[in-house]
Amino acid sequence: MSAWQAFEDEITRWCDCGRTVELWWRDDDAVDATPALERLIGLQRASKVPLALAVVPANATAALAARLADEPAVDVLQHGYGHVNHAAPESKKTELGAERPAMMVLGELGTGWMALERLFARRALPVMVPPWNRIAPMLVPALPEIGFTGLSTFGARKRAEPVRGLRQVNTHVDLVDWKQGRAFVGHDAALAALVSALAAGRQGVAEPVGLLSHHLAMDEGAWDFLRSLLGRAADMPGVQMRSAYSLFASREARA
Repeated sequence: MSAWQAFEDEITRWCDCGRTVELWWRDDDAVDATPALERLIGLQRASKVPLALAVVPANATAALAARLADEPAVDVLQHGYGHVNHAAPESKKTELGAERPAMMVLGELGTGWMALERLFARRALPVMVPPWNRIAPMLVPALPEIGFTGLSTFGARKRAEPVRGLRQVNTHVDLVDWKQGRAFVGHDAALAALVSALAAGRQGVAEPVGLLSHHLAMDEGAWDFLRSLLGRAADMPGVQMRSAYSLFASREARA
């Protein structure tokens, strides 16, 4: 059985149960209007799949804000503050870890949110996407206190709301193999991860399944796969492609 057939069969299992698969798409590390970003937006437009763009606020440019101004299907999420690693040399990379005082980290995040509001206005959603998908557990309860209503990391979530007032919606399929020179993980590996996440949701507690791309790091194999997956999923019965705005259920509708 091909990997694509396994994916289609899993969708069929959901349909046979009378259930709808929810997929969403997040792309990380945006800072500027680049040729890679243009390619990403072109793919979004062609597939008509909503895109959640995680923007690094300390480095975000006015050119990026101007480029996204007329892209209603692109939501902006906050990708940490400066995407700077503060972990010890032998530890996994993290910006939002326990190495620094919590007030310092939270202060940076608040400053970053003000920068995103200034650049993107109501296009920006108060959703935290930690760089490297890592955040110290002690920081999570403080996120609603500084205005965040959403959190997005990687892997199966433990609960939909880790703390009151904070909704978590994760990604599950990363197209980049960071340990192998940032090459594409491959069709079989990407689809296996997708099918595994879908099967886990069908057999247990369902959650939206997220596809994670990195427009600044992907090779041609990753771009080709992304185009194929978005094209197929967008046209499949029983699959709903969700926007970040709808998933995180902002209380205020954007103008």
